[in-house]
Amino acid sequence: MMASEQQSVLDRGDLDDPRPTPRPALAVRAAAALRARRRWLVPVLVVLLLAQMAAAMVTCALRQTPTIDEPVYVATATDYLHEHRLRYNTEHPPLGKLVVMAGIAVADPHYDPSYRGDQGQVGRHLLYASGNDPWRLMLWARLPVIVLTLLFALVVLAFAREVLGTAAGLLALALYCFSPDLIAHGSLATLDVPAAGFVLTSAWLLWRARHRPRRYLPLAGAALGAAVATKMSALPALGLLPLLAVVSVWGVRPGRLRRALTAAAAVTVTAVAVVWLSYLAVDPRLRAESAVPVPAIHGARGLLVDLMPFPEAYRDGMRVQFGLEDQPWQGYLFGHLYTGSRWYYLPAALLVKTPLGMLALWAAGTVAVVSVRRLRPAVPYVLVPPAVLLASAMTGSRDFGTRYALFMPMFLAVGGAAVAAVRLRWSRPLGGALLLFVAVSSLRTFPFYLPYSNEAFGGPAKTHLRLHDSNVDWGQDLGRLADRLRERYPDERVWLVYKGSGIPSYYGIHAADPRTVPPGEVHGLLVVSDSSVAKARGRLAALIASSRAIDDVGHSITVYRR
Repeated sequence: MMASEQQSVLDRGDLDDPRPTPRPALAVRAAAALRARRRWLVPVLVVLLLAQMAAAMVTCALRQTPTIDEPVYVATATDYLHEHRLRYNTEHPPLGKLVVMAGIAVADPHYDPSYRGDQGQVGRHLLYASGNDPWRLMLWARLPVIVLTLLFALVVLAFAREVLGTAAGLLALALYCFSPDLIAHGSLATLDVPAAGFVLTSAWLLWRARHRPRRYLPLAGAALGAAVATKMSALPALGLLPLLAVVSVWGVRPGRLRRALTAAAAVTVTAVAVVWLSYLAVDPRLRAESAVPVPAIHGARGLLVDLMPFPEAYRDGMRVQFGLEDQPWQGYLFGHLYTGSRWYYLPAALLVKTPLGMLALWAAGTVAVVSVRRLRPAVPYVLVPPAVLLASAMTGSRDFGTRYALFMPMFLAVGGAAVAAVRLRWSRPLGGALLLFVAVSSLRTFPFYLPYSNEAFGGPAKTHLRLHDSNVDWGQDLGRLADRLRERYPDERVWLVYKGSGIPSYYGIHAADPRTVPPGEVHGLLVVSDSSVAKARGRLAALIASSRAIDDVGHSITVYRR
C-alpha cells in the first residue's frame, strides 16, 4: 500500500477491520484479574478476622480462672449429663448449659451427685474437690461457647452483606471480631453471648423470610426459641420478633393479613416448642425439683408466670428471677456505690466499655440506616431489636455489667457497617479509619478483655475506678495472682480479699482474711479484688487507706503493701 493510501485509511478509520485493538483486550484482562482477586480476597479477610478472634478467645480461656458464674453452669451441665435432672440453676433455662455440656462430655469429669450444697458449692466441689483438673475442665466447657461465638460472627457477616453489600459485610464482621466485650464473654462458659446471638440469628432469618417465608420463618422461630431457652432476659424478643414476621410477610405482599398473622403464629409456636424440647432433652419426665426455694409471686407478675406456655420448671425459673429482682443489689458507677439500680447504668457502662471508633460507627451507621431510603427497610430488623432489648434490660435491678447488653455490639456491628454502604466519597475512608482505631484499641488490651475500657476513660487499668463486677473483676485472675506472688513476692505474708469462685489454696495462694483480725496485725501484702475495693467500707476501707498500692494483676486485683 502506498503512503497516500495508508494516510487515507488512517483518516477515515477502517471500520470493517475485525481485529480487536490491544487496549480493550488489556482492560478486559485487568477487569477479570480484579474480579478473581476479589473472589479470594473476601474469604481470606474473613478467615483472618475469625482467626484473630478465635486466638484471643482461646488465650483467655486458657489463662483465666473460673469466673463467679461459670462453676454454677459447669456443675449444672455436668448434672444434666450424668443425672438428667432439672435441679440446679433453675433461674436459667437449660439450652445454654446443654451447649456447655458438649464440652463437659469430652472432658468426662468425675462427678459426685450425692454432694449436698448450693449450686455454687456444687460447682466448686466439682472443680476443686473431685479429683478433676479445673484448667482442663474449664477449657472444654468454654470451647463450645467459643465455637458458637464464631458462628454468630458469620451470621453478622451474612446479615450485613445481604442488607448493605460485601464491603459493609466485611466491616460488620471486623466490628464484631474486634469487640472487647464479645471476645471477653465469648471465651467464657456463660449464657450471655449464646442468648444474644440466637436473637440476632432470628432477626437475620426474618429478614430473609421476606422473600422465602416458608423456608426461613420456621428457622427464625427455632432461633428465637433457642434464645428464650438459654436466658430469660430474651423473653422480650418473644413479643417483638413475631411482629417482625408480620412485617416480613405483610411488607412484601401487602393485603395478605391472614398470611402475616399465620407467620407470626408459626414463629411463636416454633419458639415455644424449642423451649419445651430443651427441657425434655434434660429430663423427659419434666420433673421440677429446684435445689433452691421457689418464691411465690403474686399480682400481675404472678399472673404473667401462670400464663406462660412453658414447662413448670421454666415458670419456676421465672419466679426465682422475679425474686432476685426484688432484692436490694449494690451497684457501682463512676466511683459512686449505691443500693438499687440506675436506669442509665447500661448506656453509661457501654459508653465506657465500647471502643471510641465503634461508638462513632454505631452512631453514623444508625443515621445512615434511618436516613437512606434504600437502607430503611432494614430498620425493624437491625435497630429495633437492640433498642427494645436495651430498654428492657435498663429496667433490671442488677447493675452488674455490659454482659446484659451484648446484643448491642452484635446488632450494631451490622448497623454501624452501613457507613460503607453510603454513596459518599468520604464514607468508606472514614469507616476504614474508625475501624483501624477500633482494631488498635482492641489489640492493645490483649489478653485483658474483661476489664477493657476505651481511651477516653483511661483504658483497662482505670476501669475499676468507674465500674465493678463483670465489667472488671469477675474472679478471672486468681491464677495470674498466684504466678505474680510466686515470682515477685516469695515468702511474704499475704492477706487476701478475693471476689470470685476460685479456691486460692488450690493455686498455691496461702493467705488470711484481713477483716478477721485487728488492723494492727495486718502487715505485708494486702491483696484485694477491685470489686471489693469499690465496695470497701469500715475496716477494709481503713486498711486500704493506710496501705500503698504497689502492683496490679490483670487490671482486676490490686496489691498493696502495708
